[in-house]
Amino acid sequence: MPDDMPDDVAAMHLALAEAALAAQTGDVPIGAVVVAADGTVLALAHNEREATNDPTAHAEVVALRAAARALGSWRLDGATLVVTLEPCTMCAGAAVLSRVERVVFGAWNEEMGAAGTLWDVLRDRRLNHRPEVVSGVLAEESEALLSDFFAARRDSGAHEEVG
Repeated sequence: MPDDMPDDVAAMHLALAEAALAAQTGDVPIGAVVVAADGTVLALAHNEREATNDPTAHAEVVALRAAARALGSWRLDGATLVVTLEPCTMCAGAAVLSRVERVVFGAWNEEMGAAGTLWDVLRDRRLNHRPEVVSGVLAEESEALLSDFFAARRDSGAHEEVG
């Protein structure tokens, strides 16, 4: 990636590539990227629940943990979390607690969305930190990845919830 600040679309392309990796292990194809204020990519991650048998191994949580390790601090001030699907309540809470400046996502999450669909954890005025939220970045590509994954699962008789 170039040294200049990657824009939301470029970062979302990285997240989509990560999402595709999740499907290879049977995980729901969701990818996430954390970009520092200076444009440095701090972390790339994808869902790892199936691969690690960890219910908290959502792409966002895995990415935030890796970014904190890269910075040597849990405070991700100025960073942007880019994710292919609207975060669930756990992941939205993790974004708030990590102090990211922005959360950018692709597709809306009708089943568990916590950035405006079912809840709006990221902009809840009762919380001490509220990141900027940008939605719909490469939404069609994000939705297609999920639709294709679930169609294949239905064809094989398997069932998985989004998250």
